[in-house]
Amino acid sequence: MRMSLSIFTVISFASVANLVQISDVHAIEPVPAVEPVEVVNADEAGRALKASFIKRQMENNASLGRAIKSIASHYPQEITNIVSVALDTYPEKYKEIIYSAISAQPMATEEIVKIAIEKDVSECPKIVELAIIAEPSYVNFVVTAAANTTPEELQDIVRVAVMTEPDSADRIVQTLSKEHPNDMVEILRTAISAVPYVGEYIVDGLLAMFPDEAESVVETAVRESSTQREQIVRIIETAENRGVNTEQLRASARKGGATEDEIARAID
Repeated sequence: MRMSLSIFTVISFASVANLVQISDVHAIEPVPAVEPVEVVNADEAGRALKASFIKRQMENNASLGRAIKSIASHYPQEITNIVSVALDTYPEKYKEIIYSAISAQPMATEEIVKIAIEKDVSECPKIVELAIIAEPSYVNFVVTAAANTTPEELQDIVRVAVMTEPDSADRIVQTLSKEHPNDMVEILRTAISAVPYVGEYIVDGLLAMFPDEAESVVETAVRESSTQREQIVRIIETAENRGVNTEQLRASARKGGATEDEIARAID
C-alpha cells in the first residue's frame, strides 16, 4: 500500500536523533515543511526529508559545504547519512561534500570514503586524493577504505596516496601491506617509483613488519630507486641496521642493481 510522505515525518527522523530541537533553534534552521509526495516506504520518505533539510540549510548557509559542516557540527552521529543523501542529491558537488564532511568529522573518514566510492561519484584515486587533502592525519583510514572497497585499484590508490601525502608514505605502505600481504612487493614498488626519496623510510617500516621478506624488500627498493643513487646507499644502510644478514643484503642489493661501490659505502 502506497503512503504519503507526511505519514513518515516522525518515523523518518527517528534515526536523525532529534534533528530539530528547541535548544538548537538559533544554531540551525528547523526542518522545513514538505509537500505530501507519494513514496514506497519509510526509508524513501526519510531520505526525501533529509534532502529537503539539506537544501534548506544550503539556503541559510549560502553553500553546500557550509550546510554540511553546520549539520555535522550539531548532529555528528548522522554525518554518514547526511553524506549519503547529499551525494545522491548533488553528485556533481562530490568534492565539496566529501571535503566538508571529512573536515567537520574526521573520525568518519573511512566510512565517508567508502560511501563516496560505492556511489561512484568519481574515480577512486580522485576520492582518495580529496579525502587525504581534507584530513592528512587520517590517511591510513582513507587508503584502507579505498583498498578494501576497490582492491582492483590498489596500485593507483598507493600511487595517489603517497604522492598526495609523501610524509606518510611509510605508514601508507605498512598499512596496505598489512591488509594485503600478498601484494606487498607491488605496493612497495609502486610507492618508491612514485616518491623515490622516501625509500629508506618505507624499507625500514616494511622490514620491521616482514623481516622474512628482506630479500624481496631490498631488491625491489634498490631497483625502484635507480634514479636516486644516494637513496640506494641509504636503503642498504637501513636494511643493515635492521639486522639483515650481510651476505644476503649484498646479494639482494646486487640483484636490484646496486654497484659494488654503493654496497661498500653502505656496509663497509
